Amino acid sequence: MIACYQEKIFYCFWKPWMAETEESCVPKEGEKEEEEDEPALNYQPPAQKSINEIVSADQDDDSLVRYKQKLLGCAAGSANIIVDPDNPSKVILQKLIVKVDSRPDVVIPLTGDLSKLSKNPIVIKEGCKYCMEIHFYVQRDIVCGLNYTHCVYRKGVKVDSTKYMVGSYGPSNTILVSKVASEDAPTGLLSRGTYTVRSKFIDDDKIEYLKWEWAFEITKEWK
Repeated sequence: MIACYQEKIFYCFWKPWMAETEESCVPKEGEKEEEEDEPALNYQPPAQKSINEIVSADQDDDSLVRYKQKLLGCAAGSANIIVDPDNPSKVILQKLIVKVDSRPDVVIPLTGDLSKLSKNPIVIKEGCKYCMEIHFYVQRDIVCGLNYTHCVYRKGVKVDSTKYMVGSYGPSNTILVSKVASEDAPTGLLSRGTYTVRSKFIDDDKIEYLKWEWAFEITKEWK
């Protein structure tokens, strides 16, 4: 019985932070160019349990109660944490930050009207190393298997598709930060130009918390 709860609670809450990348090249003939086109996987995540369900189950088994209290810690009473009462979502995204060494951070707000983001591309110098961070809140309940995916397009053709595992979290009043990419910008004349990115933040249950489109421009020198 304890082994069963170890698996469920470990998956739903203490799943280790991991970064996982899946890359694809320009799509083959006849292949759809949508970011939703992900390979079908046989793996099925276990049914998610809420914090209250995990804590309240098996109250007559002292060993399980102690085990869950030890494993969940302060998260055991976090189901009542609500960051934004007007937002029913368990995940509230705040901003995406693009960080480049020796350059000011570029902050892309992920609240309000996002329709103009793709019309104002950020500038990235060719060959530079950059990384991206997503800042977000988790409220109301545990969220399992968060991941960030994006597809990069140039002139309407998909040139890259990437998925990063963010992890599983319990509700918290503290903003969470996840580093979702660390890459080198491409170099050369052919790589310069403007790219469109279609991003989304989803979990293992395919619940989509945010989907947005933005853009970046690869240049020879910083503007």
